[in-house]
Amino acid sequence: MPSGLRDNNLKNSRHPSSPHWSLLGCGALGGVFASLLTQSGQPTRVLLSERHRATLHPGIDFTSLEGHTQLLAIERGFIDKPGPIQRLLVMTKAGQVVSALTPLAGKLAAGVPIVLLHNGMGIAEQVVQLFPHNPVIAGVTSHGAMQNGHFVFRHTGKGETWLGPVNDAAKAHAHLADELARALGQAGWDEQILTRQWQKLAINCAINPLTALYKLKNGELAGPRFADVLQQICVEVADVMQAEGQPTGSDELLRRVMTVVELTADNYSSMYQDMEQGRETEIEAITGFLLGKAATHGIAVPVNQGLYQAVKEKR
Repeated sequence: MPSGLRDNNLKNSRHPSSPHWSLLGCGALGGVFASLLTQSGQPTRVLLSERHRATLHPGIDFTSLEGHTQLLAIERGFIDKPGPIQRLLVMTKAGQVVSALTPLAGKLAAGVPIVLLHNGMGIAEQVVQLFPHNPVIAGVTSHGAMQNGHFVFRHTGKGETWLGPVNDAAKAHAHLADELARALGQAGWDEQILTRQWQKLAINCAINPLTALYKLKNGELAGPRFADVLQQICVEVADVMQAEGQPTGSDELLRRVMTVVELTADNYSSMYQDMEQGRETEIEAITGFLLGKAATHGIAVPVNQGLYQAVKEKR
């Protein structure tokens, strides 16, 4: 189909009583992942909160990277009566993960894997406490997504996705990365997922607050205006990472940041989108997490502290 043309046929496949994936959190990235999973032939149910019960739920309007638009019929459920769950993919904002999962505490069958895909850190440990009998898997992804309206989603950038175990029970579920790869084109399993989480945190600490505060596309950070502050952010993050047993250097982190800036030049960061829409940002789980670790080790991080305060005041 030529780029930009809409397929008006509502794509609908009969879902079994227990979809392969139950997806909690249908924001920009959640909507894109639900669409990609459905297109790959993996039945997916989106679990909505009670406040959505009275809302019209049309088909998902999904625009691919190539500009093709489809209407996708994706099964909907509600968190109070979610139905059978084979594996749970949690894609809410970091600050909403625990509250979104709490209604399932004591109800989710033991052994059902919980996959967490959100920005920031410090959340997975709380989920393990809430679900002591479930495999908990942490993930990082660099896919780009935008939500342009009610159940209207656009895939804006193809990236990498990595999963890894948070607890011992999760180590038996490496195959979930292969299943995600069918939908995303790439997904991998990494037993040392904590290292990838820290690397992603460093990138988010650099890109998200600056783009949100200055109202920029990611690519605009490549200019000389932000060279010094990006370097200072990376120096501070590297100091904290080293204290946390994650050997890295500020130059290495800066290279990673600038690579992402280049690859996602036309994208708006999630924090920019949240701030523009008046939504809660993930600053607590990103820069706030860094500040907490810095305080533990007695490390000064004044640039990150300043950005944290500025974002908090803007909200």
